[in-house]
Amino acid sequence: MAFQLGAGLLEACVLGVLADEDTYGYKLTQEVRNVMSVSESTLYPVLRRLMKEGYLETYDQEYMGRNRRYYHLSAKGKLKHLDNIKEWTHFSQNVNSLLRKGELK
Repeated sequence: MAFQLGAGLLEACVLGVLADEDTYGYKLTQEVRNVMSVSESTLYPVLRRLMKEGYLETYDQEYMGRNRRYYHLSAKGKLKHLDNIKEWTHFSQNVNSLLRKGELK
């Protein structure tokens, strides 16, 4: 069974990956794919939205003769990431309590 939780969760996962290190779009997509099904065409609009909202910054770095665009958490993005952690912890604890009802009977 697959659970679909929407754009908010995808945004939180992107910020979580970037909290660990700056990275470029393709690598970011691969890391997010480890936990949910997402395509690059889905991820790039999310990245643009997060940039527009001031959570991400970008810079270009040359790699094998080509420029790669790297994404970096801004100070505002770091705060949003911490808020996401708090919200996710609360949400997941509540969901676990519902899903585990009757488990030990």
